[in-house]
Amino acid sequence: PKKYMKPNSADILVTNGTVLTLDAGDTEIYNGAVAIDKDTIKAVAPADKFGDWSISKIIDAHGGIIMPGLINSHTHAAMTCFRGLADDLPLMAWLNDHIFPAEANLDDQMVYCGALLACAEMIMSGTTCFCDMYLFEDAVARAAKKAGMRAVVGEVLYDFDSPNYGPIENGFKYSRQLIDTWQNDPLVTIAVEPHSAYLCTPQLLKEALELTQTFDLPLVIHLAESKSEIAQIKERYDRTPVEHLAELGVLAPNLLACHCVELTENDIALLQRFDVKVAHNAESNMKLASGVAPIPRLIEKGICVAMGTDGCASNNDLDLFQEMDSVAKLHKAKSLDPTVMDAPTVLKMATISGARALGLEPVIGSLEKGKKADLIIVDTNKPHLTPMYNPVSHLVYAAIGSDVTTSIINGSVVMNDGRLKTMDLDTVMDDVNEIAKEIAG
Repeated sequence: PKKYMKPNSADILVTNGTVLTLDAGDTEIYNGAVAIDKDTIKAVAPADKFGDWSISKIIDAHGGIIMPGLINSHTHAAMTCFRGLADDLPLMAWLNDHIFPAEANLDDQMVYCGALLACAEMIMSGTTCFCDMYLFEDAVARAAKKAGMRAVVGEVLYDFDSPNYGPIENGFKYSRQLIDTWQNDPLVTIAVEPHSAYLCTPQLLKEALELTQTFDLPLVIHLAESKSEIAQIKERYDRTPVEHLAELGVLAPNLLACHCVELTENDIALLQRFDVKVAHNAESNMKLASGVAPIPRLIEKGICVAMGTDGCASNNDLDLFQEMDSVAKLHKAKSLDPTVMDAPTVLKMATISGARALGLEPVIGSLEKGKKADLIIVDTNKPHLTPMYNPVSHLVYAAIGSDVTTSIINGSVVMNDGRLKTMDLDTVMDDVNEIAKEIAG
């Protein structure tokens, strides 16, 4: 007799939804399903292909959208503690007169609580991975781990003493400790993160690059964010910030340059030549009136552009769905061209381009067999999402973070039916409200 073959098996089947894979061919499966085994995607196919599979747990998408989790490529998670603290101010006044003084009193516990709140907000609005630059970053890594979120974290490095590590030589020691502590972690990746060309000496920037090359890590920096930054660097080095980094040999494929608002044609050519990745933070740039980054031009040049929210003190939320909407509309208004930054381009910025920018493209950013299972379900049974002619268009122009019902990260269900599984939301919010009382004095 023919030997009975055991059917395929999976731990979780997310089924009964429109699957947007965001793979190279932009495959969409109208009534599709994603099979997950442990932390990995085992199959992506039409739902009826899984009839004879042995499945431990079925998650019904109820006709919604099944898609890769969003990737926030630039934020300062613990700044949830300062949400709304200093609004309606220009960047340098906001930083020097309000944010730096408030940060001088930060400690590990405050950063942990603020980062946990950020993780809750991000998970509940469809973000499954974020790249963080801040102080006491070990606390951010621990918060991400507790929340079950994927994170790329790095301690901010600058010339003056840090509230965390003191002088810069200790900053590099702290970065080394982070690398040692978190190496091979399934969720946390360490990056090296000098603040900017205006707060870091050439020596610091070079040393930061060397550290990333030794350990094959991302290098993250704020770059060409405002006119005042350009003026400072021009005065000091007689170059634009991008030219300055090029001169130092710091432009490289592992560099993620955040903002890139004020760029010359030569700057753009340099970013392209060295395959530098860019994190676009439209809402923060609008709120601080830093300007509009030439993103359509960068994309036209083949530069990888990802999307970030920046911190809660300059946005003031971490909802990447709202950010996508802003990004698409801002560039249409700026260019007076309604065809610029179409929905598929913008959705890629928040998914697969984000993965590429963080060096995680082989692992996340699309729903493909063999990648890690980071995915979300968007409930489309809502008045503002009815009818639905084009799911991609809806995600960019109509969906909001609260439409996300389920979030799976690295194969673990961290939110189901809108309920967080990894933390007690009330406690997390109470803790930050206590911190806010201290800050408000």
